[in-house]
This record gives sequence, C-alpha cells and structure tokens, in this order.
Amino acid sequence: MTMAARQAEFGVKQPYKMSFTSGGLFLNECIDLAASYLETRDWDVTISQLQADGLTSSPKQKSKRRILRELVNRIETLTEDELRFLVERADRQDQALLIWLSFCRAYRLVREFTLEIVQDRYLAYQLDLSTDSFDLFFEHKAEWDDTLASTSASTRVRLRQVVFKTMREVGIISEENRIQSSYLSPQLRALIEATNPADLAVFPGVVIEGGLS
Repeated sequence: MTMAARQAEFGVKQPYKMSFTSGGLFLNECIDLAASYLETRDWDVTISQLQADGLTSSPKQKSKRRILRELVNRIETLTEDELRFLVERADRQDQALLIWLSFCRAYRLVREFTLEIVQDRYLAYQLDLSTDSFDLFFEHKAEWDDTLASTSASTRVRLRQVVFKTMREVGIISEENRIQSSYLSPQLRALIEATNPADLAVFPGVVIEGGLS
C-alpha cells in the first residue's frame, strides 16, 4: 500500500483494528524499525532483519513477527520527513510524541478516544480520566459497528490497558490518570502541520490555528 493510500485511511471510513492488544508505545523498537526501513526501503526485508536480530523481547518467533507487523502498521503512517526527523533529529520527547501520533493514525479507535474523550475532558478542565471512560466510549461505538460489537470482553480489557499504558508513556496522562498538556517542539509541529494540521488535536493543550480538530 502506498503512503497516499495509507494516509487516506485516517478518515472516518478507516476500519476499526483490534490488533494492538499487547505492549505499549515500543519507543526504542519503533525508532530502530524506522532507521532500518530508511536503509532498506522494504518493509518485508526490514521485518525479516529485525526479527532475526531480536528487536522485541518476546521469546516466541510468532509473537515477535506479530509485534513487528503491528509496529510497521504504526510507523508506515509517517511521512518520509517525519521518519527522518524521528531517526535523525528528534529528541526523546519529540520521538515519543511522534510515535504516539503514528499510533493514533494507525488505529481509529485510539484516535477517536483521544479526540472525543481525552481532548474534550481536557478542554472542559475535567482532567481525571477513569478507565470507565474507555469502557463507556467503547460501548457507545459498539452500538454502531459490528467489529466492535463482536469484540470479547477480555480483548476490550487488553485494549484499554494498552491505550492507558501508552498514554502514560507519552505523557498524555500522568501515573494517576490525569490528563496533561503536550509540548511539541517547533520542528515537530511544523512537520505535522505540513502533513495534516488536524493531527495536532491528538495532543492535549496544543493550540490549532483556525480551530481545526
């Protein structure tokens, strides 16, 4: 799939994917993955190389490949300029924020939860984010989508755990599950605006010129 086609998936018609049921941000792994891809220019080759090198800590080959595929799903949503910034120029904070952006781009459920629940609560100064908020959000979405409706209770719990863990790792929420402001460097903000200014909305506290959401 081309980058243009991948970018087109970010709209509301993107199907819900329930495959992010383990791990979290995988910051170091994502950076290594991006660096390897910039050298090979081939995702299949990159996956084979990193699987052989043991990119993830999973002891099982099947699990390693599945995790790598999930990380590819995220990283390939980044543009060429974003990939190079991630690998070559970004500091640790910007790297984490950029990986969070790829997470939101790759998974419609995560993006919608961030925009509709996290961002709305931040703007309303209701900064406590309970795990129940995810459960209620999921139930509401499931009323309108067969994929979500057929998701098992155990999978829903794992999805919620991964989303909250990832938000903590990025700093979107604190260890006490309070929503926190995000701080993007001018360089990172410019990169995101060049691709899609509306993506800034996945970072609580970031002002979007013209009121895009």
